[in-house]
Amino acid sequence: MEFLDFSSQEACEEYEAFIQNHPLGGFTQSLMWCKVKSGWKHEVIIIRDDRQKIVASMLVLIKSVPIFKASMLYSPRGPVCDLGDKAVLSRLMDGVKLLAKRHHAYLFKCDPFILSSDNEGIKSMEHVGLVLQPDPDETSIQCRSNYILDIRNKTAEEIFEAFHKKWRYNIRLSERKDVVCEWFDKNTVGDRMDDFYNLMQQTGNRDGFYIRSKDYFLNLLNNLGPHCRLYLCYYQGRAISGAIAIQYAGKTCYVYGASSNTDRNVMPNHLMQWNMIKWAVENGDYIYDFQGIPHYDDENHPNYGVYQFKKGFNGEVVVFAGEFDYVLSPFMKKIIDCFYKINKKVQYRRSLLAGKLRR
Repeated sequence: MEFLDFSSQEACEEYEAFIQNHPLGGFTQSLMWCKVKSGWKHEVIIIRDDRQKIVASMLVLIKSVPIFKASMLYSPRGPVCDLGDKAVLSRLMDGVKLLAKRHHAYLFKCDPFILSSDNEGIKSMEHVGLVLQPDPDETSIQCRSNYILDIRNKTAEEIFEAFHKKWRYNIRLSERKDVVCEWFDKNTVGDRMDDFYNLMQQTGNRDGFYIRSKDYFLNLLNNLGPHCRLYLCYYQGRAISGAIAIQYAGKTCYVYGASSNTDRNVMPNHLMQWNMIKWAVENGDYIYDFQGIPHYDDENHPNYGVYQFKKGFNGEVVVFAGEFDYVLSPFMKKIIDCFYKINKKVQYRRSLLAGKLRR
């Protein structure tokens, strides 16, 4: 077991190549993601075989909790390895324990690409002390339920013809209505990010969820470079729909989306998804990941419409096991959990008071 030497370009390139070519690799395990999560420290644990080739790795983000002089360790969509290999998992956990001592960590959390139906894989994780966390309300950091479109060895035409007929009609309708879908990267985005952020604000206010800062989205584009695009749909000169997609390790992921409160009848969201899918096909990817569909199995849930929209593209539901925790200090975890619970209530009451004052 070793830790990645970030000062060595050769070592970093070797690690990046391993992640990009591993079936469980993903952009949140890329070194580029460390730059996006600039408020976190980071380490990478590496396991090699007898020929000195990397066979397993885990990028670990380290979030400080200064008030308690402690930290939390989190590996987003890690580890990257054969999840059924208990010996390899055990060696990775040896690295976690060393990091825990170094950074005074009270908790390690990870959420690998392991299916909820993979009982053997889950048992392997539990064998090394990781505990699968119950999540009935689907409040995990990464969504457990995703909608996936397999595009392996398929042409754009074949993929399009497999869409639900209403979705094909809506895409063509959007084109007939002269909706224009454009994409931008870090070199071309300019003030187009203002258009996207305006749409995000409309969406957040309409659907009642917290939105990240404009700088965060710019940070995504700047640090992920050619792997990240901003898509915007324009109608009569106005931005009416937007999305951010990330392409990495054979997968294109739809990670953020926003839309206007008006002009929904020209179907910009259908056209935008189709353009992002075509980008995935052009790159030779094998998966287009629509990402989260929380509560997809509950027709009465407010989020059910998200699933209905994505379902029209004729993919499949994939449910991951969820988050695994390794508690390093039960006492400290209890204190910090209590602190965050109280803080959350205080913030909620402040928001209610602010709303009353505005009225």
